[in-house]
Amino acid sequence: MKELLRTTDPTVIAFAQALLQGEGIDVFVMDVHMSILDGGIGALPRRMMVHEDDHAAAARALIDNGVLPGH
Repeated sequence: MKELLRTTDPTVIAFAQALLQGEGIDVFVMDVHMSILDGGIGALPRRMMVHEDDHAAAARALIDNGVLPGH
């Protein structure tokens, strides 16, 4: 697994996850339950992971849809 995205905004995670699932790319969101530790204020980022083989295609999909800045 390789990190694709790290953010404290749960709406960005949800949007990115929906985009990638639409592309047939499996994602795993880590640190979802860390909000218990920060009191639900969203101070701790969540990480979106994808398989290494899917990383380039996933990054391109997120760049094309404005989730990640273009390179």
